[in-house]
Amino acid sequence: MPGEWRGTRLNSRNEFPILVKFMFPREKLSIQVHPDDTYAAAHEKAAGGKGKTEMWHAVSSEVGARLLLGLKPGTDKQKFLDALKENTLEDVFQSHDVRTGDTFFVTPGTPHTIGPGMILCEVQEYSDLTYRIYDYRRVDGNGRSRELHVEKALEVMKFGAAAPAKIAPLHLPGERVHKTLLAACSYFATERWEFRATVESESRPDCFELFVILDGTGHIHWQGSPLPYQPGQCWFIPASLGKFSLQPEQSTSLIRTYVPNLPRLYTELRQAAIPETWLAQTIFA
Repeated sequence: MPGEWRGTRLNSRNEFPILVKFMFPREKLSIQVHPDDTYAAAHEKAAGGKGKTEMWHAVSSEVGARLLLGLKPGTDKQKFLDALKENTLEDVFQSHDVRTGDTFFVTPGTPHTIGPGMILCEVQEYSDLTYRIYDYRRVDGNGRSRELHVEKALEVMKFGAAAPAKIAPLHLPGERVHKTLLAACSYFATERWEFRATVESESRPDCFELFVILDGTGHIHWQGSPLPYQPGQCWFIPASLGKFSLQPEQSTSLIRTYVPNLPRLYTELRQAAIPETWLAQTIFA
């Protein structure tokens, strides 16, 4: 990728730093956990040596949709192992109802799983390191179960950590567009935009952006010919693009995500009187 597309701040990085995906679970996913960068660099060099920090935004959900994220207070390693042995592992987890528009921030070392009845947009550090703990005794067509990684999972799990909660979106200033900040950390900042009229914008010279269309149709206009957008698409906005506009034909909702200059973002949020209690839900440390 040309350096001018990446941006001045990311020009020296070899890997693409963000992964965005849609998830459509039809059944419970395996209970799993991800390592942090420090552990991955020491033990998973062959797999890229990167940990995994992620967030989920519920694009839609059905009644009764839920996910498990974090352990109940007082759950130590032995209680966890006892529950695993007795096939009652879900009982030691914090259970969260999922409603359309909810956002969850998932730090490394936090065990989790998601269930059916929802569509999630996931933004994450670019890594595929997953330690599977429990897969509900499922087998494939040949009677084989999937590989588990219990020992590694126990090494990276953060027993005693405060259980994560839903993150309340924060309103951001914007003309002709309703912007909310969903989550922010050193790996990504993610916003949701909603608009019915033309939105003028300009790329950042230090970093590219990704626009994920959730709903609505329209066109992206810049120096070249306009191109149509529609739900489900992910648009790469090069750092060198300059001024561009989003011209909706229908009311549009999208996810905007990028790699932030964290000190600058923190300063901007504090100047906007964002409460420290919200900042503490992400990893601004």
